[in-house]
Amino acid sequence: MNAERLTELRTVLAVLADEPIATLELHPLPDGLDRKRGIPLDAASPLAQHLSQLISQSAKGSAVAATATASGEGLYRMVVPAKIAADFSQGIVRPMGSKAVAGGVHSALRNSKGIVAQPIVRCRSGEAAAASAVGGAGATAGVAVAGGVTLTVAAPLVLMAVAVGASAAADHQRQQAIESITELLEQLHEQALDDERNDLDGCRDAIDKATAVLLDQGKLGVSLGLDSAVHAIGKAIAAADRRLDGWQSALDKLPDGVAVDVATLTKSFPGVGDHGGTFRAHLELAALAVALKRRVILLQAVEHAQSDPENLFENFVRALKSDQHRLDKLESDIAGVVLRLSTLELSRSQALRAPVFTSREVDRLMSASNRIHELGDGVSVNNRATDVAIEMVRNRDGSLVVLPALAA
Repeated sequence: MNAERLTELRTVLAVLADEPIATLELHPLPDGLDRKRGIPLDAASPLAQHLSQLISQSAKGSAVAATATASGEGLYRMVVPAKIAADFSQGIVRPMGSKAVAGGVHSALRNSKGIVAQPIVRCRSGEAAAASAVGGAGATAGVAVAGGVTLTVAAPLVLMAVAVGASAAADHQRQQAIESITELLEQLHEQALDDERNDLDGCRDAIDKATAVLLDQGKLGVSLGLDSAVHAIGKAIAAADRRLDGWQSALDKLPDGVAVDVATLTKSFPGVGDHGGTFRAHLELAALAVALKRRVILLQAVEHAQSDPENLFENFVRALKSDQHRLDKLESDIAGVVLRLSTLELSRSQALRAPVFTSREVDRLMSASNRIHELGDGVSVNNRATDVAIEMVRNRDGSLVVLPALAA
């Protein structure tokens, strides 16, 4: 069974289902997999236990699943529909609380309007086999299909997988931003920017501890220092918003269809034509602040989703959605600024205007122009939601490494 066939089957299953579904596939571990990008969880963690229960139950009910999971290790890939993944990250969708079992949950996912999705796992034979089973309180079995079984999986497995995968993705973004900022600051020697970087990166310890507590289904306390981390991140987001307003205003003042004086552009975007530059450091600081803020929003959403499944926290959810919208807009607007910059035509400084170019002026202008045009490389302003894939590496001892969430 190749990847294209598996995608086909998933698509058909999603079309035929009454509600959006999550699928779980088991793949052989690829060679050279970089586990350092992910978040490790030991075998005693709730997510690892849910997955182990899923595997053991599936092995009892399906020879295909038993064969596929016999080694005890593999790459488990959960594909979550776009809407459900987005709602999870904002705290909108939560497991249905079970009144029959203390602390239990139903397998369905719900929001304020009722059930919105039924997590389904597909089991198929083949090289990219998918393992499935009943897991968690209140889960119910589905119908048998050719070559395997289709069964309902308890929502906590989906909730925690999305939470860890999204957190790992945000932390990977944070790590990339820190590496870029550090390289830039080594050239700039600007203490104020260095302090901003340190304040933000210092929040990681509190966020990591809070994430670990929530993944253990514990309660967050003031001793973790999350409050001060949230305050520092909020200040950084405000600084990014303020800088963005200045950038947009500067671009709006430029005449249309006229080459821009390099010196004029540099006043509003310091160092934009250089290899490093303050402007690029500001971009990376904004990316760092956004990555940390996304982890905080996720923590807040999951904490309340787990603490009281019967409470829909409607006002709180609206506040989280507002935060998420502001972050998306900030990222999109910054990307728009970068793209506008990358399309500008540059001219020599008016102060140095002479009848002819010197070779040094030509080299300097070409270098600045190339660096500014390169700003647009890899920039995306498309925030359209996509299905999300959460990949979990399972070791023989039952421990996991959850890799950063990615578009399916």
